[in-house]
Amino acid sequence: MLKQFKKWVDQYLSDPQIVILFTLLIVGFILIVTMGGMLAPVIAAVVIAYLLEGPIKGMEHLGISRRIAMLVVFLLFLVGLLLILIHLLPLLSKQIAQLLQELPALIANGQKELMRMPEKYPELVSQSQVKDFIEFLKSEITRLGQFALSISIASVRSIITIVIYLVLVPLMIFFFLKDKMKILVWFKAFLPANTRLAAEVWQEVNQQIGNYVRGKIWEIAIVWTVSYLTFTALDLKFSLLISLAVGLSVLAPYIGATVMFFPVALVGFFQWGFSSPLLAIVIAYTILQALDGNLLAPLLLSEVVDIHPIAIIVALLVFGSFWGMWGLFFAIPLATLVHAVLKTWINYIREKSEAEAPAT
Repeated sequence: MLKQFKKWVDQYLSDPQIVILFTLLIVGFILIVTMGGMLAPVIAAVVIAYLLEGPIKGMEHLGISRRIAMLVVFLLFLVGLLLILIHLLPLLSKQIAQLLQELPALIANGQKELMRMPEKYPELVSQSQVKDFIEFLKSEITRLGQFALSISIASVRSIITIVIYLVLVPLMIFFFLKDKMKILVWFKAFLPANTRLAAEVWQEVNQQIGNYVRGKIWEIAIVWTVSYLTFTALDLKFSLLISLAVGLSVLAPYIGATVMFFPVALVGFFQWGFSSPLLAIVIAYTILQALDGNLLAPLLLSEVVDIHPIAIIVALLVFGSFWGMWGLFFAIPLATLVHAVLKTWINYIREKSEAEAPAT
């Protein structure tokens, strides 16, 4: 057994190139897991700078100097950030306050509708089942309200931190864009001289991650906008808040669409009860998710490596448990990274074995 293990190690893990590749991956993973909270603004700045690099390169292809392109893109980013802070956040906070204010009346209306079900469908639903379901809803809504209150208190306590982040993150983004090459040269100085395998993995994954992140941002924006217009046209309450949640749900393929069905249907039920408007909301949401899954996502993410749905779900569960929302966002790129590492590793071993074969 020990001999077989030693043979496997000698064959797959003894090469310096492989050791360097896996050391870099393990060190990066440990840093993010142990210092992810502390480095959150830095990680956010790196991600946003990575996104802004696309428009900058596009302007460079048009003959515009990088300095001017960087300044234009960064100023547009600041304008968008200010618009979000000035217009979008107050609207969201207003809808959250409205939801908390109207929630008791909505729950009472939904309770009345549920209590009528045993009369309408006695063969399907009993009075005790309805009461048990109402108690379950009350306990879950109470728990959700306590969670929201704890978040609000924590947000109030950390308002200074948020303000600091609003200053630090744009500042770091500016320097990441301005001194990109200097930072890369500085970072490479700490790496071993021969990192061919790591470079091959990065070249394969870099384009995939860029395409995925940019495509996913567009998908969130489009799904959010279409959901908001649809819910507003159907007169669903809290349409801005719910549509934002629907837009963010695309971060978790398959899982997000299923999970968000219940809040959408529940708000519609509390608002109208069993009626044609509720049916219209459910049908509209189903059509929206079908169009997103079968048309929009394939169109925006067509250049991303095709990954089996089981691998996507496993990646969502694993990386989401590690890094929460960021883990959900980067689950597919990270799964692509793992796939690229394994493929490069296997190809390297195969090439090495073929090169050594004539000598033996």
